[in-house]
Parts: sequence; C-alpha cells; structure tokens
Amino acid sequence: MRVSRRTVLATAAGAAATVASTATAASAAPAAAAVRTPAPTLRKLRAAADYAVEKLHAVAPTVTSFPVGTKFEKWAYSQNGDWVGGFWPGTLWMAWLHSADDTFRDLALTSAKKLAPRQYDTGTHDLGFLFYPSWATAWRLTGDDAWRTGAVRAADSLIQRYNPRGRFIRAWGALDDPRNAGRVIIDTMMNLDLLAFASGQTGDGKYLDIAVEHARTTRRVFLRPDGSTPHVYDFDADTGAPVGPNTVQGYSRTSCWSRGQAWGLYGFTTMYRRTADPEFLATARRLADFAVGALTPDHVPVWDYRAPQQPYDIKDASAGAIMACGLLDLAAATGRAAYREVALRLLTALAETCLTRNSTRAEAVVARCTRNRPAEDGIEISLPYADYYLLEGILRVLRPHDVDRAIDLSTV
Repeated sequence: MRVSRRTVLATAAGAAATVASTATAASAAPAAAAVRTPAPTLRKLRAAADYAVEKLHAVAPTVTSFPVGTKFEKWAYSQNGDWVGGFWPGTLWMAWLHSADDTFRDLALTSAKKLAPRQYDTGTHDLGFLFYPSWATAWRLTGDDAWRTGAVRAADSLIQRYNPRGRFIRAWGALDDPRNAGRVIIDTMMNLDLLAFASGQTGDGKYLDIAVEHARTTRRVFLRPDGSTPHVYDFDADTGAPVGPNTVQGYSRTSCWSRGQAWGLYGFTTMYRRTADPEFLATARRLADFAVGALTPDHVPVWDYRAPQQPYDIKDASAGAIMACGLLDLAAATGRAAYREVALRLLTALAETCLTRNSTRAEAVVARCTRNRPAEDGIEISLPYADYYLLEGILRVLRPHDVDRAIDLSTV
C-alpha cells in the first residue's frame, strides 16, 4: 500500500508551520476558536494554567534531567528520558505559549538537546513521545532546521521496528531480542504522528505508509464491539498471525485500561487528521463513546474502566488529561459539540480536584495519577505526561492558534 503523493504533500503543508507563520491551513484551531466557552469555565482553566506556570517558575530552574514521576511529591528523574523525556520540554513549551516568558523557551531548548542520543534508539517504540512534543515542536516554534532533522532521524529509527508480516510496530525490546517481538500496545497510536511528520518533511511516503498500516492493524484487532480496547495484543512475530489480547498495565486482558483508551482516542483522531481516512475517525468516535460512557460523575477516570472495584477504585488523572485533548480534537474533526462539552468537564474536574495546590512540597502540577496499578508502581502520584496534557488541553481552549503552531492541528 502506498499513500498518494497528494496526501504526502498535504501533510507537508500542514506540518510546515513555523514561528514566522501568522496562520496555518489548520481547520481545527479556527473552529475551536469560534466555539464559545462559558466564562466560569474559562476562568477556572485560566487559573489552572496560571498555577502551572507559577509552579514551573519555581521548579523548572532546578531540573537538570527528565522527570518520570514523583516520590513523596518530589520528582524522580531519568538521565536519558526513559520513554517520557519529551514531556518535560513539551510542558515548558506550553508554559512559554501561555506566559510569553522566554525563560521557559530557553529551558525547553536546553532540555530537548539532552535527548539527542535517542534519535538513534531502535530499542523503543516511544520515539514519538520523545521527539514530537520536544524536537518537532522546537522546530515549529524556532524554525531551526536542526530540530526537524533530528525528529526525522528519530522516525527513521522508529520504522525499523515495523513488522511487515503482521503490519505492526513492535512495542518493546531490542530488535534482536525475541522476547516481546510480536507484542503491540495501544500506546503506539500516539507515536505515529512522528511518522506523519517525517513524510511531510521529506516527501517520502514510507513513514506515513507504516503509520497507516499500523493504525489499520490496531483498529482491526484492538477494537471490541462495545468500543473498549485491551492494553496489549500479541502476534506471532515470525508469521504475523494474531495470537490474542493481553495486558500489562490494565486489570486483565478483557478489561479496559483508561489511559490506554485515551491514547487510542487521541491517536486515531490524529491519524484521521493526517490521512482523512473515515475509518480512523469512526474508530476514534467508538473509543470516545465508550470512555465517555464509563466516566464517573466526578469526571476523573478510574485507572481501569473494568476493574472490579470501579467506579470506586483509584483514579488516573493523566488519563483524564489525555482524553480531554483527544475529545477536543474529535469535536473539531466531527463538529459534535458534545465531545467538547465532556472535554471541558474533564479539564474543569482536573483543575478543581487534581492540582497540587494544597501542598507546598509538591513539585508537579497534577496529582492523583496512577502509573502501573497491577505492578503497584506509582499509585496516586504525579506523572510528567499529566502535566503536559493538562496544559495542552487547557491551551487548546484558551489559545488554539498557539497550540496549532506548536503541535500542528491541521487536517488534510
């Protein structure tokens, strides 16, 4: 399968927004700007963004590597970024867009440079998480081609993980390690936009081809009749034959890990925007409808929508932040105001009940996150991607054109 030259060129046009642009061809951002948001909601979201900037002003100058999660409310760090390294510079970029304080810009660039060795890392599928909110955003907001070149190199590393027999991108493990060689996870949907970016910048459709094939495989095997998804799906790596659903971070192979559902919702909506494939939009809507129906009245997702103790189980605010961003994107893509209304309720709930305002010790912005409940790893802590997606979601409401400049909200 080949993506048409027209699609590649359209993607390139969408991705070419730089700091010098006054507007892009994006349809999502102007549409979002035209939607009226209730004044009380705007006040709450603006106050949450101001709080995030205030917190980052205090904490960011002391950060010398990459936050991965909190212990006793203080950030723990990874020197190479683990899989989350892109979110810290991404958060700083969001803070810069909201505050216009160049301190955040400088810190974002300094942090992103430390990810440079990871351009060549073929041992992870998370290169989109690492390089899209950091290097691709840095290129869009500075126009410095070094950032674009590095992001494309990361995409070159990512496509080496593609299995053409099963038409999927392998999630975990070194390329020469047979363990997990056929393992696919829903999270990978969020790494595909790096490949769309690479096709747009190079004019070479191979990157987007692989992204489309992986998304089609994910749609075929992950999506259940009710719109829920498992965390993992296993294949025979040698033949590409499907084996069946599984999980690592969800409650069971038949449950629905809330953050994974949010990754899928956001990822499929993005793939629709990059390709105009209606099947991707339909899939995003099915994932969204299930997740919205599974929300508790407080609008903070439980860690797994089908865990035995839900709806009274522990929460994962990061799932809510990611879901809100995906729903705002989906509302723009479909014109359905109901998705935007739920997104605003999610963001408002996070702003009212999940910020670290009551702690003078806390270094993060968002509390009540859960990293890996089955492993008892990171229960009710703060996570860097929660901070990032909360700010992205709020700025999608307050400053949609600025977010478009940073992450490209265009639709082909």
